[in-house]
Amino acid sequence: MTDKTTPDPRRNVEFAHAPRNYGRWVAWIVVLILAADVIISVALNPNFEWHVVAQWFTEASVIKGLGVTLGLTVVSMVLGTLLGLLLAVGRLSQSLLLRRLSGLYVWFFRGTPLLVQLLFWYNMSTLFPHVALGLPFVGPTFASWNTNDLITPLTAAIAGLALNEAAYMAEIIRAGLLSVDNGQAETAQAFGMSRGRALRRIIIPQAMRSIIPPTGNQLISMIKATSLVSVIAMGDLLYSVQTIYNRTFEVVPMLMVAVIWYLLITSVLNVGQSFIERFYSKGTRRTVAAKRRPAAAAGKVVAAQPNLAQKGEL
Repeated sequence: MTDKTTPDPRRNVEFAHAPRNYGRWVAWIVVLILAADVIISVALNPNFEWHVVAQWFTEASVIKGLGVTLGLTVVSMVLGTLLGLLLAVGRLSQSLLLRRLSGLYVWFFRGTPLLVQLLFWYNMSTLFPHVALGLPFVGPTFASWNTNDLITPLTAAIAGLALNEAAYMAEIIRAGLLSVDNGQAETAQAFGMSRGRALRRIIIPQAMRSIIPPTGNQLISMIKATSLVSVIAMGDLLYSVQTIYNRTFEVVPMLMVAVIWYLLITSVLNVGQSFIERFYSKGTRRTVAAKRRPAAAAGKVVAAQPNLAQKGEL
């Protein structure tokens, strides 16, 4: 018979632990088995012709196409982000004209497919054979250019990608700016800051925590969207592998070369995005850690009380 004065060890919170979730272990085992089966099936399938993939993976034309893809991504993303910032500020402006113009831009470029936009830019000369600079309607023409000289496959690709990206970045940046409390801008203006300076010094740094994750997704989407420029004879990564398999008829292995390169690039970008997110979430992580410390301390006090009761100190 158990002594009533002796506390039951099962009621001591010092020995408490979370219940074991066996269903989770079973799910992990099933997923790992299925993943191993898929990997082995792909690796041992002779139709993928992995020796051909290894042969062409670092070929000069493929590496050159990869460089074009990365260059297009960086230039288009930078231009699209800068233009998107201006559009986001215009969407939040007190000027009705700026709000309407920015909204019209976002509506048009988000509402039409990127492929169609690229084709329009590439065939711009059929609509406007010459581009002139001068006063509208009555004024003299100061300068004139042949459209074919201005709109090359490179400029068409950059214009199409950047202008399309600006519409999406405008909404991402606008959402980030709206996530900052209005009191921040009001306090900055109360201290004599101009609206532009408050935006640069206070609003945008705080909004970056909300802007960075979707911007990282847009960057990864931009990497994949560059494959569309192959339809306008731009020598990107996909166009390079298409040129090779049109000559060798090794379609699947050459497509696997492009797939592996795209996966490698996006994996590196995911790692970089996680570091940037961690940098801009320093304040939030410190706040969460500060909230956890009192809870942990309270748990230690509760755990110590049964021990003190056993010793007769309580």
